[in-house]
Amino acid sequence: MKQYILSAEALSCRGEWKLGKIIAITNQKGGVGKTTTAVNLSAGLGKLGKKCLLADVDPQGNATSGVGVDKRSIKYSTYNIIIDGIKAEDGILHTQYENLDILPSSIELAAADIELADTEKRESRLKNALALIKGNYDFIIIDCPPSLGLITTNALCAADTILVPIQPEYYALEGLSQLMNSVRIIKRRFNSYLDIEGVLLTMYDGRLNLTQQVVHEVKRFFPRKVFSSVIPRGVRLSEAPSFGMPIMYFDKNCKGSSSYMELAEEIINNNK
Repeated sequence: MKQYILSAEALSCRGEWKLGKIIAITNQKGGVGKTTTAVNLSAGLGKLGKKCLLADVDPQGNATSGVGVDKRSIKYSTYNIIIDGIKAEDGILHTQYENLDILPSSIELAAADIELADTEKRESRLKNALALIKGNYDFIIIDCPPSLGLITTNALCAADTILVPIQPEYYALEGLSQLMNSVRIIKRRFNSYLDIEGVLLTMYDGRLNLTQQVVHEVKRFFPRKVFSSVIPRGVRLSEAPSFGMPIMYFDKNCKGSSSYMELAEEIINNNK
């Protein structure tokens, strides 16, 4: 297990040490179930008794609405935290779901890459903000935008590990080399502890020969890093976001719900 050097900021008010783990969910390819995974993994961890913060740094804000937050009612978003220096604790909202809080996003974040361009220490804005609250949570899950710009760079600098959702299709591995190259650059320049939490197969259909071929390639590309849990295609998974509900609250008996609960259990066991 890695050893971490903690600052005084990681101390709780009682003087006890507590360190949460930050996992960035990222893939520059869109439509692979990134936000679906961020929402449902966070809710699953919460349901298993782990205090969890979902940090939405995607300008689309789908993770924010996915846990039932009305984006029109947000006072401070991750934009204000990254650009204006607002404290992360001032932006945190409690959700109606067990042990789950959220740092919401807003469309203003779409311009953040441009606004950060000439800013000092632009890569570490999110890291510095989360450092002050990291000890309050067991897990912080970051939903990244489908790009490798400065917002995603901020997420990778703040994260302990990355989780990469991959859809088992022909273009699944396209762009992964670029993503891994970005991870290597972040490790070398900003965050030497950054590691791969795992690769998650989403929209999985084991009946297809193509699926088996892609899974073989993914396991070859990421040896010992592919989760045993896989996320199947499912109508209920697609419907849940429109109700602002994680899948285990929308339909706890569907395959998508059990799959994300299995993933949450796997991540907890991997981090014991």
